[in-house]
Amino acid sequence: MKILNLYAGIGGNRKLWGDEHEVTAVEYKPEIAKIYQDNFPNDKVIVADAHKYLLEHFNEFDFIWSSPPCPSHSKVRIIATYEKGTNNIRQKPLYPDMKLYEEIIFLKHYFRGKWCVENVIGFYEPLYPPHKVGGHYFWTNFYVSETSTESRDHYGSIEDLEKRKGFDLKNYKVNKRLVLRNCVEPELGKYILDFAINPYEPNLKLI
Repeated sequence: MKILNLYAGIGGNRKLWGDEHEVTAVEYKPEIAKIYQDNFPNDKVIVADAHKYLLEHFNEFDFIWSSPPCPSHSKVRIIATYEKGTNNIRQKPLYPDMKLYEEIIFLKHYFRGKWCVENVIGFYEPLYPPHKVGGHYFWTNFYVSETSTESRDHYGSIEDLEKRKGFDLKNYKVNKRLVLRNCVEPELGKYILDFAINPYEPNLKLI
């Protein structure tokens, strides 16, 4: 299967996919793309704007995974905006980045393969109903069931995160905690892909 992995980061979602698929990963930051390539040497890694790449290459793939940036949708951003118990702004408010919904709508109407868009559970009611799985939102055109997989993305020391997510970052000059926190749990990435490969179609209306 030909897979497009957008906003790939260091590849947390891809970690347990194995090597039987032809994977193209798109990551904007070269230093992050280098870590991904070192960990997945058989994948094709492209340093580019994932949003633009999707528009230009979507019909070349069988399955597309997209994880657009999440900070502007996160509850944490809202909580951090004001100093507790005051009206003093300590962190600049942001418009929610609508590229998230641009990609959902685009894939829904133009792409003929399987697709998944992942993001955090936001501070507002989603504009399209997602699956809520393991502490994340997933918008897909295939059924995904609930799972007991916990969202543990932010917990533990850097060493704990490296061990749990299966990455060794000691030789890289990056914000290790940030890139590890941005990783989708590898087990969750495999869980979603398994549903895409072996679909189960209950009598549910998908977006």
